[in-house]
Amino acid sequence: MKILIVDDHPVVRKGLTQILCEEPDVEIAAEARTAAESLDMVREKEWDVVVLDITLPDRSGLEALKDIKAVRPQLPVLILSMHPEDQYALRVLKAGAAGYVNKDSASEELVKAVRKVMGGGRYVSPFMAEKLASVVGGDYERPPHESLSDREFQVMCMLASGKRLKEVAEELCLSVKTVSTYRARVLEKMGMESNAELTYYAVKNGLVE
Repeated sequence: MKILIVDDHPVVRKGLTQILCEEPDVEIAAEARTAAESLDMVREKEWDVVVLDITLPDRSGLEALKDIKAVRPQLPVLILSMHPEDQYALRVLKAGAAGYVNKDSASEELVKAVRKVMGGGRYVSPFMAEKLASVVGGDYERPPHESLSDREFQVMCMLASGKRLKEVAEELCLSVKTVSTYRARVLEKMGMESNAELTYYAVKNGLVE
């Protein structure tokens, strides 16, 4: 299995490589540090699985996921994150990810997850499977941030991490006016009035560090 690992931390990439390379049929063909590097590699070569961190320095993993799926729709992408899966997993699965693994449990779950998505399935933990069943059954009360679009969610997380409107605009290649509009939508949907409230909510719910 040719696997592309995308993470901006060398120590994490090395750790993931060690976990996967214990399997006799696994080849870590390449590593990427950024969303841009990963997209170039996906365009240039064939891969069996991409293991993609959701937090990257140049773009969000959610955007990188969508870019990769646009280039190679059938390529399984397994999202790896330090964030609690109940905060991100549902969103990335809707965006086309084949599975979601929390970094804290990577040593136990990563190989199993890779094999699952390689076989055409989707991988979620038993906890997440139970939550998804609750969503389908109508027993799940969605938290406010799940009402946000992917772009609104991204803007919220960036603002909650302390970035100013201008910084967010530059990173997302948008105008400050457009980002301000997104901020207004986020505050309205979340029932909040300030960035401080967004920050408190995001930290409390594990959406930002």
